[in-house]
Amino acid sequence: MTTIPTPRKPWAATPKDRVRDLAILIGALVFTYYFVEITPMNGKLAYFSIFFLVYATFSGTYQGIKRGSAAAKDAIVNSIVVVGAVATLIPIGSILATVISKGYKGISFNLFTTDMSMATPTDPLTNGGILHAISGTLIMVLIALIISVPLGILTALYMTEIKGRFMRPIKFLVQAMSGVPSVVAGLFILSAILYPITKSFSGFMGALALSILMIPTIARTSEEVLLLIPSDLREAGVALGGTQWRTVAMIVLPAARSGLITAMILGVARIAGETAPLLLLTGGGDKVNGNPFSGPFGSLPYYIWKSFNSGSEEAITRAWAGLLVLIVIILILFISARSLSSRKVKR
Repeated sequence: MTTIPTPRKPWAATPKDRVRDLAILIGALVFTYYFVEITPMNGKLAYFSIFFLVYATFSGTYQGIKRGSAAAKDAIVNSIVVVGAVATLIPIGSILATVISKGYKGISFNLFTTDMSMATPTDPLTNGGILHAISGTLIMVLIALIISVPLGILTALYMTEIKGRFMRPIKFLVQAMSGVPSVVAGLFILSAILYPITKSFSGFMGALALSILMIPTIARTSEEVLLLIPSDLREAGVALGGTQWRTVAMIVLPAARSGLITAMILGVARIAGETAPLLLLTGGGDKVNGNPFSGPFGSLPYYIWKSFNSGSEEAITRAWAGLLVLIVIILILFISARSLSSRKVKR
């Protein structure tokens, strides 16, 4: 029986190539270590910089000797790309490592089942928790989601399907709003609604400010998703006798469903950690408040800010624990968005 060999991609690394890359990497690490040790340079930055230069030099030299100058240039550029990616990941990894190392000490079952109505940030960690902060954040995000999703998707539909005379100014405003600082949204709601109308802090005021920040994210992401839907689907709907809005509602939106869900999740992740509007508008309650229209309202960002300001060891540990919980929530949202965006649309 004849055995058909498995085809191999020409650019795929062979076992010999992997051994060579590993040898270059180990050689660069060893050279960097001894070079830094015998010179006045020290610190993590020195190790990183020297290693990058040495690795690029070793890799480029090897490829130049083996395959010529073009291969040497390609190896050097590849090294720069890898270093750029690593340099991008270092701050993210450092932040996560710091938050986890300092926040896990404050994580306990009691943290998720009690609020701070009978405790202060300086009390022992066994007293009080963040139930009020988690519930407050979820309620405000839910209200902001209810306000922002219809407005964001309708705006995206106007820019992609209607394309009326106001498309350019609306698109410009959406892009401009994406860069608006969160404190500006908080100050707008404070001066336009809270002071002249309600005259009291509430979770609804915070949700209004968050919705201002959320609408541009949903609108821009939804616009990009809708632009990916083939025009053939729209033309087929019209050819079957459907009106424009019937075609949009029954063909375009279902086809873009996973992308629109991703836009919603990215919008939630955008506002979940916002602090400035909540400091101005919610009052930062210490007990669970199920009514977002009346009374001070707790939130995770406010809890973290208040705990850090207290200054004691227990309070700072509480702040790091709250920060860890907030980051976990945001990571879950981003992972969900990534998972939903990678799904294929069923025809």
